[in-house]
Amino acid sequence: MAGGWPQQLVGVAAVAGWLTLLAIAAREVRRRWNGQREWSRKLVHIGTGAVVPIAWVCGIDRLIAVPAAGAITLVAAFNHRFRLLPAIEDVGRTSYGTIAYGASITLLLLLFWPQHPAAVAAGVLVMAVGDGLAGLLGPLLASPSWRIWGQRKSIVGTGAMALASLAMLLLVRQLAVAADLPHPGPVTLLAIATLAVALEQVAVMGLDNFTVPLATGWLWQQFS
Repeated sequence: MAGGWPQQLVGVAAVAGWLTLLAIAAREVRRRWNGQREWSRKLVHIGTGAVVPIAWVCGIDRLIAVPAAGAITLVAAFNHRFRLLPAIEDVGRTSYGTIAYGASITLLLLLFWPQHPAAVAAGVLVMAVGDGLAGLLGPLLASPSWRIWGQRKSIVGTGAMALASLAMLLLVRQLAVAADLPHPGPVTLLAIATLAVALEQVAVMGLDNFTVPLATGWLWQQFS
């Protein structure tokens, strides 16, 4: 096992500690701003994106990363059914986004981990930060809006998704450069970000949490 058990245990502890802090923060946000149910959920959505860079830096092995992601996905499905942690799931609308998010991370790990960690990081961070900020800022700031398949989209939300997605791709590119890993060029990154925005526009019931990370990660790898 890469890095040995001591390094693996440190990595697992770092990821577990971060997720615990997120859960505590989400409950506090839900308690203080109970009228804004989406805020606590988006906090978890955005914060979960940091798990992959943590796992990358800590060198967490595939034999740990994939089962852990799968287990978290099962927990998300259980919570979706029984609402044990309403700060994560209770948003007053039908959405399978949390389950789809976990499933996409699990599949990205199966496809690319640990040989191509940048592809996994790109897919997860675009979804985490891009979609997360779109979901927060879109309803918060008034701007022209439209509906696609019953889903409200806005100039502010779409712009946030586009800018944050490109920013995350550029960040992962710099990490890949520092780690001497192959990476797409700037024009390709712009094309990937554009596709991510398009997929986010047409998704329903939170299923963009599955399509956006997978498409982003796969394209990153294909053009690296």
